[in-house]
Amino acid sequence: MAQPARFTFDLDLGKRTKPTAPPEPTMPERLVAELLAQAREQAYAEGVAAGERNATSVAAQTLAAAAGTLATQSAEMAAALDDATSQAQREAVELAASIGRKLALHLLARYPTVELDALIAECMQSLGGVPHLVVRCHPNIADAIRDIATAHMHTSGFSGRLVVMGDPDLRLGDGRLEWVDGGLVRDIGAIAKDIDLKISAYLAARGAEAKQQESDQ
Repeated sequence: MAQPARFTFDLDLGKRTKPTAPPEPTMPERLVAELLAQAREQAYAEGVAAGERNATSVAAQTLAAAAGTLATQSAEMAAALDDATSQAQREAVELAASIGRKLALHLLARYPTVELDALIAECMQSLGGVPHLVVRCHPNIADAIRDIATAHMHTSGFSGRLVVMGDPDLRLGDGRLEWVDGGLVRDIGAIAKDIDLKISAYLAARGAEAKQQESDQ
């Protein structure tokens, strides 16, 4: 029978060899450089894209603000132009009316009987059965009007009584024709007022039309 071996405790445990640690993995420098380059390129691309987005946004905002300012200024300029045009039209019309008044007064002073002459001729054509006709005018032209009216009586067939009276309250060139059931008045002042009213109505209508066009735009 075999004898069991004896454990002699001759093994020095203090001298046991420690296990060797595995070497730490290392990355080639070339790969590290490539990764760094890729990271830089990606960061640069992202930075450029962000800058472009920011620039585009700023440009869009600037353009929108400029467009709004331009629209406001254009509207103000258009309104100012419309106002200037309306004012120029008003001044032109008023100037023409003023010149017309002065010319009319000048012609009346030079030819004070012309208007009454035409008025008498027109009336006598339709006053054949009227018993009398009274003509009132400025005293300075009463004799001339009497001669004119008498001449029209011979050519018109008017056979009634003719009365020409000088009236100092009438201006030179004005006059009144009166008969039994009617009459006519030649009043340069009333005509001038009527012209002024028509001018005012015309300018008001043009102004309303311009405002309507402006609101439609």
